Amino acid sequence: MKVLVIIPAYNESESILGVVNELKTKCPDYDYVVVNDCSTDNTLEILREHNINHLNLPVNLGIGGGMQTGFKYAVERGYDIGVQLDGDGQHDPAFIKNLIAEIEAGNCDICIGSRFISHEGFQTSGMRRLGIGILKFLIKISCGITITDATSGFRAINRKALIHYTRSYAQDYPEPEACVSAYKSGLDLKEIPVIMRERQGGRSSINVGRSIYYMAKVSIAILLYGFARRADK
Repeated sequence: MKVLVIIPAYNESESILGVVNELKTKCPDYDYVVVNDCSTDNTLEILREHNINHLNLPVNLGIGGGMQTGFKYAVERGYDIGVQLDGDGQHDPAFIKNLIAEIEAGNCDICIGSRFISHEGFQTSGMRRLGIGILKFLIKISCGITITDATSGFRAINRKALIHYTRSYAQDYPEPEACVSAYKSGLDLKEIPVIMRERQGGRSSINVGRSIYYMAKVSIAILLYGFARRADK
């Protein structure tokens, strides 16, 4: 299958070169594209200087808009599988083949890398784990499925899911909503264990205020999706 690794990047000048080089070393057979989400630092200059394949957004669309750009790029160019790999260095490209294997075997349409199955590596802060636990509960009651790491951006999706996401994808903090919308649209999800790391540079855009907004917005969205009937495949 034809695979494209999509790397969203916003102000990732400290880590993006290392992420791309590690990907090329560990996964030389996969194509990739960095989606530069109108960074205000020198991320774009680094991409150009090192001839890194990239798309440059003229305005900031947020992580959801950046990823949807990558999904559309993948669909238009005939890719069978899209893989999200964050630009901050938290995701180890060595696990990409494990995510893709589940797709190729037909076990799911979307395979999510979870840090909470084997409980190895960086487990994030206690407050964020609490929030992830709440999202796990809301997804369970709205969909009847268990997603232990709904905020994980480390995932592989097949072409059917790629097409679905080109039509509908949350614009900010999209991962939990993406799980529910995909499931309600008849797509199957699966998690496998991965080991994550702390971000390798820069800082997270999610502060205390945004965390509160994030939990409120995503919780409401998940519950609203819960009223929808799962589509027939």
